Amino acid sequence: MKPAPRLTLNENRFFDPNPSVRKIARGLYESVRHLPIVSPHGHVDPNIFVENKPFSNPTELFLIPDHYIYRMLYSQGIPLELMGIPPLDGPPSERDVRKIWKLFAENYYLFRGTPTGAWLDYEFSVVFRVKKKLTAATAHHIYDEIYEKLQLPKFRPRALFEKFKIEVLSTTDASTDTLEPHQILRSSGWKGKVIPCFRPDGVTNLKAKNWKESLQLLGERVGKEVTSYSRFIEALENRRTFFKSMGAVSTDHGVGSPHTHELTLGEAEMMFQRALKGGATDQDAVLFTAHMLMEMARMSVEDGLVMQIHPGSDRNHNRKIHEKYGTDKGCDIPMQTEFTHNLKELLNKYGNDPRLTVIVFTLDETTYARELAPLAGHYPAMKLGPAWWFHDSIEGMARYRSMVTETAGIYNTAGFNDDTRAFVSIPARHDLSRRVDSNYLAELVARHIVDLNEAEQMSVDLAYGLAKKTYKL
Repeated sequence: MKPAPRLTLNENRFFDPNPSVRKIARGLYESVRHLPIVSPHGHVDPNIFVENKPFSNPTELFLIPDHYIYRMLYSQGIPLELMGIPPLDGPPSERDVRKIWKLFAENYYLFRGTPTGAWLDYEFSVVFRVKKKLTAATAHHIYDEIYEKLQLPKFRPRALFEKFKIEVLSTTDASTDTLEPHQILRSSGWKGKVIPCFRPDGVTNLKAKNWKESLQLLGERVGKEVTSYSRFIEALENRRTFFKSMGAVSTDHGVGSPHTHELTLGEAEMMFQRALKGGATDQDAVLFTAHMLMEMARMSVEDGLVMQIHPGSDRNHNRKIHEKYGTDKGCDIPMQTEFTHNLKELLNKYGNDPRLTVIVFTLDETTYARELAPLAGHYPAMKLGPAWWFHDSIEGMARYRSMVTETAGIYNTAGFNDDTRAFVSIPARHDLSRRVDSNYLAELVARHIVDLNEAEQMSVDLAYGLAKKTYKL
């Protein structure tokens, strides 16, 4: 029998094979690899830090929360029910976590050449010190090895938070959330900084599922029934104030289109009343969302919360999966997105105001050089979010840097954020980003576009400084 292949991470991974570039890249990376992690946008459940219990098992730690993983398995015809993903109407049909892990291991080869593979290899090797590659033959051994480590105090959530050198971690929370976990953490005496982010999509999208129920809950949170558009705006301002008191520095808006347009008060009230009566049209929803982006920008000017816009995703594209399993199951697909005209109204009204910071993300990388870099390279309020989701990859990050830097520079970008639910993948994602950015800067040095001292400062800013500055942390 052949010995199990060893898991070894090459210290020069992701760097250019050209020795002169690689040497510079390695030096730049070494200067930032141990910097603290600023994670200003993500989806980690804050309750794991409240409870601070051992993670249940490797399957629920790695596989269940990470749609990057199970969307790949599903693409090969493996049903979600065999991966332990619960349907909306009950428990998963497969609940044997060892059997699920074995299935994952048998198909681990699918992740070769992908960022998910790079992240997972880092997690296994660096976080858990696993010495063998995950295969069908090593599946049970590695499962047992990780499971045993998860029982140790140093692998509990708070200890890992500190081991990862996370300076701040932002969650993403509905505007109607009580933020109870955040309140508990603030009063616990633990020094880890976990802050909320205000996401109002559930009430600003008139076609959102359970919109009326969410609106009723919004009223309960502010102690006043929301029966008019003016009361709706007051309630949102009230909730923003509460979120800010709990440490929030940002808002987040997941919209299909970045279209912005200001309605008259009469138009907004008319659409709102139609929605209350269950008669909102698709066009109402489009225009109301465009208007609410304008309103959110106005509020950000007034209260200082950084505004994030995440457009361009056809969410829940696979209707069958959405109906059976719900949202966030790996079925969101990028769409072609236009920014120049869609953002024009917002940027003309608020984009010159130094009190506003609006970070724009995209899944359509064809817009980087054509629209986004020129817009961010002009309007003081606008910054570019990092390569997001399908593009937070080795090649995707490199394309992003090459397409935006010449026009916008790096100082009109927001650094890096990991945008993940998979907590233990956070250091892996930041390490990959720091390596890719170091390599990009090394190429600039090798071509004498910037000198080494400039690249060293840029490297620190990309890894750490820009996120702190842009998110006002």
